[in-house]
Amino acid sequence: MSGGRRKKRGGQAVVELMLILPVFFLMIFFIMEIGNIAFQTIIAHHCAYELARLGSLLAGPKAGGGTAVNLTLAQQKMQNALRQMFPQTSGAIGLGVTTEMTGMDPQVQATSGQHINEDMLVTLNYPVRLVFPGASYFLATPRGSGRRTIIVRVRMPVEKPVFQ
Repeated sequence: MSGGRRKKRGGQAVVELMLILPVFFLMIFFIMEIGNIAFQTIIAHHCAYELARLGSLLAGPKAGGGTAVNLTLAQQKMQNALRQMFPQTSGAIGLGVTTEMTGMDPQVQATSGQHINEDMLVTLNYPVRLVFPGASYFLATPRGSGRRTIIVRVRMPVEKPVFQ
């Protein structure tokens, strides 16, 4: 009697496996895709930080001459650095650069006149190609495109000489 019962339930394990396997693979691919996005996010943050650092050093006045910020030179150098960092995909990566006045330095104001502090704001739009099936559909922006755009914003003070 037990042998007949065993034959009757012989395909149960296969059916359960076929029902659970797609869900299991979707979960595995989802976890791997999150890891890929996290890795690419770290790369994008590091790149934006280095570009902001480069721009803040180059945007300041040359040799203490005046207080004007030279944003065009900084943008050109930052674009060149971005092309060197990502030679294959530099055209797809968006780079936005602006400056923002953050105030006056009261300690310097008392001794040598006005000293305006400025910050350089760098915005990097970094598209990441999603690689794993299924999960890339849900994580893509816009949905189904196979890409996710990571937007990184970094603020860096512009280097200016205090005494001229």
